[in-house]
Amino acid sequence: MPRNKDDTSRRIMKAIQGPLFADYREEGDEASGIIYILRSCSKLPSVIKNRDLIHKIGVTNGKVEQRIGNPQLDPTFLMAAVEIVATYDLYNINSKKLETLIHRVFKPAQLTIEVKDRFGNAVVPREWFLVPLPVIDQAVEKIQDGTITDYVYNPQGSCLKPLG
Repeated sequence: MPRNKDDTSRRIMKAIQGPLFADYREEGDEASGIIYILRSCSKLPSVIKNRDLIHKIGVTNGKVEQRIGNPQLDPTFLMAAVEIVATYDLYNINSKKLETLIHRVFKPAQLTIEVKDRFGNAVVPREWFLVPLPVIDQAVEKIQDGTITDYVYNPQGSCLKPLG
């Protein structure tokens, strides 16, 4: 049998990592989740005052609509209805690691808010950030081009700034 027909042979190649997001889906791409951006309809004064800046940034492997079911019963959603502001489909990526990365970038603007769950227990949700939507869109662009690890959010300037 010719060597190039050996079923057990392997070829050593340089790994090429494509974009995390694309305008199209290629054959063989595996859906791995969705980044979702939510806005709260909470009646808490601090939320009302900053409604256009406060966003929940999360990742789910299912449908966003299922993830946000019954938000008024879930302290993760500030015990209030939410609206979907934006979504981004993920392919061929570890969605949990990406979520951790996004939260690290926006950590300086993490909202510290305490809500009572339906049993009266205090809960501090961790996925809400005081970040304008256009800056979240910029972060997604930097994820796409692979440069996001070089940036962090600057709350004073309401912008992404290079690390260092």
